[in-house]
This record gives sequence, C-alpha cells and structure tokens, in this order.
Amino acid sequence: MTELVERDWAVHTEGGRLFARSWSQGDGLGNGKPPVLLFHDSLGCVELWRGFPEKLARATGRPVIAYDRLGFGRSYARHGSLQRSFIADEAVVNVPAIRAQLGFSRFVVCGHSVGGGMAIHTAASFPGDCGAAITMGAQAFVEARTGEGIKLAKAEFAEPENFGRLVKYHGDKARWVLDAWTETWLDPEFADWTLDDALGRVRCPVLAIHGASDEYGSTEHPRRIAGARGAMEILPGVGHVPHREDDERVLDIVGRFLADK
Repeated sequence: MTELVERDWAVHTEGGRLFARSWSQGDGLGNGKPPVLLFHDSLGCVELWRGFPEKLARATGRPVIAYDRLGFGRSYARHGSLQRSFIADEAVVNVPAIRAQLGFSRFVVCGHSVGGGMAIHTAASFPGDCGAAITMGAQAFVEARTGEGIKLAKAEFAEPENFGRLVKYHGDKARWVLDAWTETWLDPEFADWTLDDALGRVRCPVLAIHGASDEYGSTEHPRRIAGARGAMEILPGVGHVPHREDDERVLDIVGRFLADK
C-alpha cells in the first residue's frame, strides 16, 4: 500500500491565518488527478473529519485537502455574527487563497452539511476549474426540520459536558462556533436562504449523498441539489453524518463517481 504524505499548511488570508492539512502520494498537489477540497460542517474542523480524508485519498487516488474555516479549530478566531452571505463568501474569499498557496488549479469539492453549500458555491464560482461537486447531508434551503434539530442541539450544548466537546476541538473559540451555527440558522432573516442561485450556475457533475434518517433535513435537499443533471444517493439507516456512520459505503459511492472525473 502506497504511503501517503500528510502535511500541515498555514494559509494566509485577509481575515487571518487558516489551518489546512493535505493527504497525498507526494508533496505536489497540482500534479496528477485534481485534489478533493473538503468543507466541514457548522461545528467541524480538520480533526473532526477523523480518518475520512486519508481513506478518501486512498479510495480515489487523489490528494485530499481539509481546512479549518476562520473561527474554527486551529484557524484564527473570528468575531461578530456571520453575514447572511457567509456560505457564498467562503468560495470567493478563502478558496482562492487556499488554491494559490497550496499550488493547485483544477480540483473537485466535497462538503458536509453547511460545507456542502460552500462546495456548491465553489463549483458555481469556478466552473472552468471545478470538475465535480459532492455534498453529504447538505441543506439546500431552511426547512422546519433543520430549525427543530438545531434547537434540540442548542439545548444539549447548554450542558457543560456537551459544550466541553466543542472546547476540545475549538478551544476558546467554542462559544463563537456554537453561536455562529445556532443563531444564524435560527435567525428569521435567514429563513428564506436557498442554494438555488448557486445550483443554477454549476456546470460540473454533482453527487448528493444524504442519510434517510438525517435529523437536520429531509430528502428534499439532495433532490434539489442533484436536480435533473446530478446523482442522488439516499442511505438507509444513516443520519446527518454519512461519512462517519457508513464510511465504507460513502467511499465506494464517491470513488465510483470520481473515477472518470
């Protein structure tokens, strides 16, 4: 089995330094098959992908890159509330810096939950360079189930032992991380947000993976993301984190989807 090179990166942006990590069969990320750029969920970070990026690199034969968004994990802190445009902004503010400093041009995107929306916006923003887009448990609009799930999670994180799980990965940024998720998605001003505009501008193949038991969104989300041109995979017995709950199946699905991309 080929040994993978794991490397940590410091990506400098106008908002502060981002922490990134890559897994590849060599130091170069711009040679060979285009890398997979991962976008984490609302409470996530590089460490919370756990073993998935390495497994994905092996399953696809591609470099894989994950990074902590500003305010998360080992990236610089962020202050204040998120702008309504924060999902779209990730594609045009931070993705160009990551591409330039890690040295790759063509790529594919893969995002979990809100990261799936960021992946779609990135595909829409770089139609000539993004060869494929994959979402896992992503939201395409604000559904009642989404709000209900977030309200339940907010109550659970009010317990010190549960909040401590966030502190483990985000340190003193944990409170900001939690509030950025719950207060943004529960804000009435965010209620009419959708991915529709970005989806209309995507030109690459799209794969939407979704757990049949996802507590944050019905299967209407992957249907809307896949649309008429994309592919949809609904996983029975799986909730909001397909790549952790059924990683072997997800890796098989993604591997076959990316085989000719």
